[in-house]
Amino acid sequence: MDRQPIVAGQFYPGRPQTLYQQVQELLQGQPENDEKTILAMVPHAGYIFSGPVAGRTLSQANLGQTIVLLGPNHTGQGARLSLWPEGKWLIPGGHLQVNENLAQEIEKIPGINSDYQAHLYEHSLEVILPFLWAKNNNIHIVPLSVSEFNLETLLQVGQELARAISRYTQNSKLKPSDVSLVVSSDMSHYVTHELAQKKDQKAIEQILNLDPRGLFTAVQQENISMCGVLPMTMGLACAISLGATKTRLVSYATSGEVSGDYDQVVGYAGILVG
Repeated sequence: MDRQPIVAGQFYPGRPQTLYQQVQELLQGQPENDEKTILAMVPHAGYIFSGPVAGRTLSQANLGQTIVLLGPNHTGQGARLSLWPEGKWLIPGGHLQVNENLAQEIEKIPGINSDYQAHLYEHSLEVILPFLWAKNNNIHIVPLSVSEFNLETLLQVGQELARAISRYTQNSKLKPSDVSLVVSSDMSHYVTHELAQKKDQKAIEQILNLDPRGLFTAVQQENISMCGVLPMTMGLACAISLGATKTRLVSYATSGEVSGDYDQVVGYAGILVG
């Protein structure tokens, strides 16, 4: 089953040439890091707001040929850990193919279910796809929607995900770096610019410390409205199991810097883990 775009013409341009041109402009930054990227976290709002952060971050990401995409579930539909197992994800002017072999390996993890419903009307992963396609139009993806809210389950599934990736690369005679993770998350929602910066820094510090439990706890205790805390907690646990040792905050901004409204902003962070 192929997945049709639902926010083309809204969050990002619907015309292929316009989209490609805008994404290429947003990806203009420092060159790719020589060190392989295990995980990249990028935002998923409309490109006018979060595109510069996503572009700067992904321009420097040295990603594998296959990307495991982890995103939040804003719609509440589908299973808590929903895998899109096959087919293509379409974007204006192109598509990204699902890596069915890796998807089959991931589907063996207890708690993960093949489920289309969680993805059909969810924008958080779709918004990132044009960036990945522009960097490498032969890239393959494995999309996962994460709404599981139990911390221990997230940590355990993250570790199991790392094992599934390792089995896949070994069986396929690939390098571990041939698979990367990309997590989709915005940060604080609808608070002042100053409060967003203050709150988001507390969550970012835990990510930079490679502490998924600390991230989950900080978001709860500080009431940080980080929509992708669940996939990021799971992704960070996976990255650590895959050998991650380095982190870097590439970019941080809020919507107020574009809209001029500093009373009700959304925060955006771009982070690389290697």
